[in-house]
Amino acid sequence: MDSRQLEYFVAVAEELSFTRAAQRLFTVQSTVSAAIRALETDLKTTLFDRSTRRVTLSDAGQALLPEAKAALEALDRARAVVEEASTGLRGNVRIGTMTRVGLVDLASLLGAFYERYPLVEVQVTTSPTGSSGLADDVRHGRLDVALVGLSRTDLAGLEPRELATVPFVVLVPSSHRLAAAGEVRLKDLAGERFVDMLRGFGNRTSVDRAFDLEGLPRRVQVEVPDLTTVPEYVRAGLGVAVVPELDDDELPGVTRLRLADSELTWTLSAITPSGKRPSRAVTALLDLMTSSLG
Repeated sequence: MDSRQLEYFVAVAEELSFTRAAQRLFTVQSTVSAAIRALETDLKTTLFDRSTRRVTLSDAGQALLPEAKAALEALDRARAVVEEASTGLRGNVRIGTMTRVGLVDLASLLGAFYERYPLVEVQVTTSPTGSSGLADDVRHGRLDVALVGLSRTDLAGLEPRELATVPFVVLVPSSHRLAAAGEVRLKDLAGERFVDMLRGFGNRTSVDRAFDLEGLPRRVQVEVPDLTTVPEYVRAGLGVAVVPELDDDELPGVTRLRLADSELTWTLSAITPSGKRPSRAVTALLDLMTSSLG
């Protein structure tokens, strides 16, 4: 049994697919299959129940999985400690982010991180399904850390580090019947058309949930993948919007209203897998994020 075999085993166990595990490890499926067969031969047991349609963990595989993860994490920590003592902090950090992150200048933050830790390789990616997709990528080991805008109820299996929280506001065209109200309640928006993010984005999930709890139907007329474009559609009269108050810039042709009867808030969090100690490189990045927003 060697560390590479354990790494392949964990990838297949988490993906429940030899094909996806190979893609995740940047290798070919035959290599992964051969490594799993060799590990099963060494352990004299079957780790996966295979069929033409699905791959599942056997009882022996379920017992091995937490031990394999712990062994790989211990090995990674040992390597990191030795490398850091001799040459400085090293490692690889895969970070996921939304298309636009309010409240933090991620590019500048990562630039500062690189200046401080030039031997750490940082890979940045976005998800077309927003925060929900990023959270799923962290759960399945495709990302080490991600910036998301999800509530704690949507973060099962994840460890969130809350960075900032802001209220939601309502955007209406300046000519709208509610524009002079100053503040509105959710029920005041009943029957309106809405502009919102795509399903899966954290702020969309929170707003949908708030209207459902109030028993208010909501018709989303325009769906966009970028929060910065929402005011443009509101200004054009295509709907109203309930969005996080990420800045206080003037929005020509658009009026910003307070929500009077709702505790809707949007929290920006950095998430990592729960039950797993982040690497030293990930911890250093999380600490920098926290200090930059403190």
